[in-house]
Amino acid sequence: MTAIVEIYTWSTCPFCLRAKSLLNKKGVNFTEYSIDGDEEARAKMAQRANGRRSLPQIFINDNHIGGCDDIHALERQGKLDEMLAS
Repeated sequence: MTAIVEIYTWSTCPFCLRAKSLLNKKGVNFTEYSIDGDEEARAKMAQRANGRRSLPQIFINDNHIGGCDDIHALERQGKLDEMLAS
């Protein structure tokens, strides 16, 4: 089974680019929601992300992972591959 990965981004956000780069490096297919300037979409994202409005916000199998620092921390801890394999 392959994990379902979703990421909310802004096209020029350096943290978004860094998080997507990690996912691409790992060969992960993901759904990207580019919400540049769309406050309604950002509000929906924040509702899913426990109120967090910063970007990116990343979900794996509908579980909120967090942002760029969070996904890189999971990678450093060796936990990201396990989450992506489920």
